[in-house]
Amino acid sequence: MDTTAAKARRTAPLQTPTDLGTDATRDVSAALTALLADVFVLYVKTKNFHWHMSGPHFRDYHLMLDDQGEQIFAMTDAIAERARKIGGTTLRSVGHIKRLQRIPDNDAEFVTPEDMLAELAEDNKKLTSILREVHAVAEEYNDVATTSLLEVWIDETERRTWFLWETTRGVN
Repeated sequence: MDTTAAKARRTAPLQTPTDLGTDATRDVSAALTALLADVFVLYVKTKNFHWHMSGPHFRDYHLMLDDQGEQIFAMTDAIAERARKIGGTTLRSVGHIKRLQRIPDNDAEFVTPEDMLAELAEDNKKLTSILREVHAVAEEYNDVATTSLLEVWIDETERRTWFLWETTRGVN
């Protein structure tokens, strides 16, 4: 392979045609990329708690978190591909995720089931707020495809928050 040609291909910009304009591409794809970092963090935390669940409600909580993890993970490809469809780029590494994440990790050796569910409820609530912020950016540029996706994810995230909150309601 010709190294000059290979180098040119690697350094060529990833330009995807769009009518949204340069500012929209920059701002919406940046918002989507930061969102994607948070979604990956929430996915890993949800799976962490799913894997480390214990106690008398193990089966119910374990299955609920598995379902929620699948739903969260399903968002990832659509978010990244939306950023690419409008001419932007997206996450490239775990380090990139770490630099952008706004939802905190939980590396504790042990977390009670109630604390796991309460923490995930708060994290999903935070994600809803982030989704609304990204929606506002997309709406500013009349990016109806992105706003449409975000509206579905807001509803799904509110549902996860509701289920997690109801599961811990009345627990002392």
